[in-house]
Amino acid sequence: MMAGVSEKRATPSITTRRGDDGTTDLLFGQRVPKNDPRLEAVGAIDELNGALGLAKAAATDPAVGEEITRIQRNLIGLMGEIACETADRPRYRERFPYLDAAALDRLDREIDRIEKKGISFEGWALPGGNPEAAALDFARTIARRAERRLLDLTDPGPPAPALHGCYINRVSDLLWLLARKAESR
Repeated sequence: MMAGVSEKRATPSITTRRGDDGTTDLLFGQRVPKNDPRLEAVGAIDELNGALGLAKAAATDPAVGEEITRIQRNLIGLMGEIACETADRPRYRERFPYLDAAALDRLDREIDRIEKKGISFEGWALPGGNPEAAALDFARTIARRAERRLLDLTDPGPPAPALHGCYINRVSDLLWLLARKAESR
């Protein structure tokens, strides 16, 4: 036994030690290496979700916080879709909804609404105009990384993998606009 490692715990713990060998579970139990491309994508989306939490905490407009919460819920579903073997996807679909075109349409409508207010998108933004804008820009950069990790997947499965990338791309666009809006206040 390693120093400082107890043999068994009487109560459940987040620490299972099953991942000490460099593997982890997909949904429904299949073990894969922790650097599996699916987990790289899930990890990047999880980072985005955490950064969105920071942006939500910094938001001064309650509507921004509500929009971020909707996005976070969609990201949780997306992570589940990705962290599932192809053979287990029907099982997943029985319990959880897939990300759908309606979620993408909602982002498009929100982007249109903000752009109609005259938020400028010319030039290069310099993040850090205020804490809210900085948090939104930080989340945007993580969204771009998540989009790249999605492109690394060879078998993302249904729904059409293009929807996943389009959704994250729109999230990034919306975050950019929200950051510019926050700077203009």
